[in-house]
Amino acid sequence: MKIAITRLENKAAGDRALCASYGHDCYTVSPLRADIRMERVALFVDAVHRNEFDCLFFTSALPAGIIAPRLTRWPRVIAIGPKTAEILRESGIEAEVLPAFYSRDFVPYLGDWLRGRTVGIPRADVPNPGLLDGITAAGGKFHEERIYALVPTDEELALDDADAVLFTSAMSYRKARWQPRDDLLLVAIGDVTADAMQAGGHPPAVVGDGSLAGTLDALNRYREGA
Repeated sequence: MKIAITRLENKAAGDRALCASYGHDCYTVSPLRADIRMERVALFVDAVHRNEFDCLFFTSALPAGIIAPRLTRWPRVIAIGPKTAEILRESGIEAEVLPAFYSRDFVPYLGDWLRGRTVGIPRADVPNPGLLDGITAAGGKFHEERIYALVPTDEELALDDADAVLFTSAMSYRKARWQPRDDLLLVAIGDVTADAMQAGGHPPAVVGDGSLAGTLDALNRYREGA
């Protein structure tokens, strides 16, 4: 299949090779762009170097790619998934990877270790009260630095040649301009995105586990049973 995957511009490295390994071709469509706030990046990096955090949590590959090359020291590091961990590894940072690819798994993963400790979280300017409230409820503290904003591109997604469209986040679905077709297979990278699509009137036929690889695997299993 030819799959249109929602990604930030220039942030799709490795997608095509991974898709090919599952027997598909893919290309990027960008409903959002990242507006990086470099002054906040610098503030966060300085705080890391001052040992203000007991742990860093990278919730996606983009902040990992921005922050990691600027670090000369770091505490315990948690990555939300394997792609984010790969980006961190490129800067020499070995990160633990959550067992499931959702920020809601962060607090259960760390458990009692969080009590009395402070987590540094560089991320998008998008609310995530579940994560922050969970850290507080576990007895921890957090410093959330919103180092970039996600801005709609307002460009209609080029889906004419696509057999499927894979939405990689709830926001990428909500902010996308696109034209559904009866023959266009709708795919969600995970259940949070699937819930947004369901609420928006476009229930996905395929729901992944939060990772691209897991979603492609789910897609192939769907096709085998179709």
